[in-house]
Amino acid sequence: MRAAVFGGTGELGGHVVVELAARGAEVVVVSRNPPAAGSPVATALGERVVHRRADVHSGAGLAEALDGVAVVVNAVGDARGRRAVLVDGTRRLLDAERAAGIGHHVAISIVGCDRSPIGYHRVTYEQERLVTDGPVPFSTQRATQFHGLLKRVFTAAGRLRIVPTGSGLLQPIDAAVVARRLADAAQADPAGRLPDVAGPRVQTVSELADAWRAHTGRRLLSLPLPRVGGVGRTLRDGVICNREAAADGPTFAEWLAGEGADLRPSAVR
Repeated sequence: MRAAVFGGTGELGGHVVVELAARGAEVVVVSRNPPAAGSPVATALGERVVHRRADVHSGAGLAEALDGVAVVVNAVGDARGRRAVLVDGTRRLLDAERAAGIGHHVAISIVGCDRSPIGYHRVTYEQERLVTDGPVPFSTQRATQFHGLLKRVFTAAGRLRIVPTGSGLLQPIDAAVVARRLADAAQADPAGRLPDVAGPRVQTVSELADAWRAHTGRRLLSLPLPRVGGVGRTLRDGVICNREAAADGPTFAEWLAGEGADLRPSAVR
């Protein structure tokens, strides 16, 4: 099986590439730029793992990237939640897959995105619906927020000497755990929407902030998040959590202790 991983140099896509390669699959890493020198993805490049340039935003290189591919894993992300990338880009990719005769599109989505009023989640749900109603047989995996996202949020806030706190609920997960689910899906037949996957523990924003402060040793001013408004209600009500979908893997504190940099595939753990 040859799988193309779009966004294969990113946080999630990189894990998917390494996981599939460890399972013996042929992998096409697709991104606008080649993997960074010395990265786990760059190290994996060889006879069975190759890189091809393509851009879902412009459509450049899509046909070439899909040549000889049987299944596509779309791990392209956009921190600003731009429709031009997540929705319009997915539409271009699906059209290119149909033209290339691709038989399986594996997509990542967000737990609770259909019930959350947060802009990024609404765009993600639109992207998910596009795949569901699209021309290519698919599997869609909803996941909770990645540990890496929380790390970036806390790091950015820390530069202002503050840290978000509050009783809102999150259930962060290691991107490597999600990548294993996507690799499983890529090696199976299209299955529609798959069962959700979520982090091992539901925690408050304050608990996660405490883990961050303990890890960094920094004394930061607490900035309570509002309990009203779209973000406040979403966190307060646990909309983007799913306790029944809790998976094995490190908690946020455990992930931080390991520096969140482990890209080793499950096959060698």
